[in-house]
Amino acid sequence: MKFVLKWFVNGVIVTTMLMYYSNASFLGAATTATILTIVAYILGDQIILRSTNNGIATVSDGILAYLVLWIAASAMNWTISPGEMLIIALITAIAEFFIHRYVFQTRTSYQRQRA
Repeated sequence: MKFVLKWFVNGVIVTTMLMYYSNASFLGAATTATILTIVAYILGDQIILRSTNNGIATVSDGILAYLVLWIAASAMNWTISPGEMLIIALITAIAEFFIHRYVFQTRTSYQRQRA
C-alpha cells in the first residue's frame, strides 16, 4: 500500500511537471515517474530510510530524482533545463518527506499494536 501511495504521488508530480516543462509525452513522463518510484522505493525507503532518518532519506530521494530525470532527459532528448529538473526534484523531495513521515507513523502504530 505504501508503494502505491509513493507511486501515485511521484507519478502525479513528475508526470505533470515533465509534460509542462519539456516536450515529454505522457507515456515517456509516466514511465520515468514509474522508474523513479521503483528505484527510490528500493534505495530510498528500503535501504536508506531504514538505516538512517527522514532527513537523509529525503535528501537522497531528491538527488535520486534529479539523476533519474537527467538520465531520462538525455536519453529521450527532452527540452528541459537543469533548473527545471531541480524544481521537479525539490518538489518530489518535499512530497517524499511527508510520505516518509506517514510510513514512520504507520510503522510505529503497528508496532504498538503488536506489543
